[in-house]
Amino acid sequence: MLSVCATPIGNLEDVTLRVLRELGEADLVLCEDTRRTRLLLERHGIEAKLLSYHEHNEAERTAQVLPRLLDGERIALTSDAGLPGVSDPGARLITSALEAGVPVTVLPGPSAVETALVASGLIAERYLFIGYVPRKETARENLWAELSGRPDAVVAFESPRRLPATLRSLAAAMPDRAVAVCRELTKRFEEVVRGSAVEVAARFREPPKGEITLVLGPAESPERDEDEALAAVAELVAGGAGRRVAADVVARLTGVARNSLYRKSL
Repeated sequence: MLSVCATPIGNLEDVTLRVLRELGEADLVLCEDTRRTRLLLERHGIEAKLLSYHEHNEAERTAQVLPRLLDGERIALTSDAGLPGVSDPGARLITSALEAGVPVTVLPGPSAVETALVASGLIAERYLFIGYVPRKETARENLWAELSGRPDAVVAFESPRRLPATLRSLAAAMPDRAVAVCRELTKRFEEVVRGSAVEVAARFREPPKGEITLVLGPAESPERDEDEALAAVAELVAGGAGRRVAADVVARLTGVARNSLYRKSL
């Protein structure tokens, strides 16, 4: 059996009793970083046999571990923080085990995504998790354009080193969008900075320390302004602007979807 175990995202006390029992009873515990998992086990007085399982050896380890699962061994899969397989190694082994007919059970626990969403105060009926923000500027701009009119809250991971550039890009695309930067969640120096994209970008001009989760609030119903936005596109086109350029400019200023403006203005 393969047990997928959620581990604390910061505070080592945020682990379930069920996960602790599984880690102690498993024949083998797969860890993204054995040093990190050993700290958790030592904190709770648990002894276990550990083996590394990370992005650089995932394929090799899956090939090694799958026969042991088929032989009936009980193996626990962990990551450094949160649930394996969600922006962390583990998906390959989980999929392989299921395809081979190995029982797979998930032991839930701490989630940086939902913790950040609630801590941000930017809660909506629906939310979208997008993993890590794209590294390249063009890809980021395309992402902001895609998200500009969505009524969902959006949660993303970002490295502290890239955070200032990401916030500058976001502020340029959606200056008034409500944003929260959640840093070091559940840890001693936890911090949640809230404000408009422009305000938060000004706060993080330099890279901070620690792990970052970024939350965007839901867009304010752009549909109600669509008629005015379409009129603005028509005026720009009448003045000699290309229709695609006009739709792009108005979309950036109003938050109405660019593709919708272009299509409806034809």
